[in-house]
Amino acid sequence: MAGTVEKGLRKIGITMSKPVLAILCIIFGIIVIVFPALVGIIIGIFLIIEGILLLTEYMELQRQQPSQSKPA
Repeated sequence: MAGTVEKGLRKIGITMSKPVLAILCIIFGIIVIVFPALVGIIIGIFLIIEGILLLTEYMELQRQQPSQSKPA
């Protein structure tokens, strides 16, 4: 799902790093939960989960990157 969001943003000329996109998803998810009349709690929960998944994916890639460049 994150790939779809990134592709959609690229089409309109916006590029964001995964951590920024993740934080935006979490913030908007919290806003939607706090003000459920805007859209609904289900969308807020989805955005929070998507943001957490993006952050964990980014942290995994950052953790793997240094270990691959070390010489044996």
